[in-house]
Amino acid sequence: MAGRGTRHTIEHLAERRGLTRGEAYVLCSAAMDLKVSEVVDAPNWTVSAYIPESIFPDE
Repeated sequence: MAGRGTRHTIEHLAERRGLTRGEAYVLCSAAMDLKVSEVVDAPNWTVSAYIPESIFPDE
């Protein structure tokens, strides 16, 4: 599950922040936090990826 969250976060950063996929991958590696958001009838769970907005300069 975490792999899918990472891939989606990389895509999001590339589309919304204009990063290359390589830059987004490095950023995820350094700043992304994964959290289990929901557990329903284990092993079914939702994992969320967070990157703090504060690391991006104001535009």
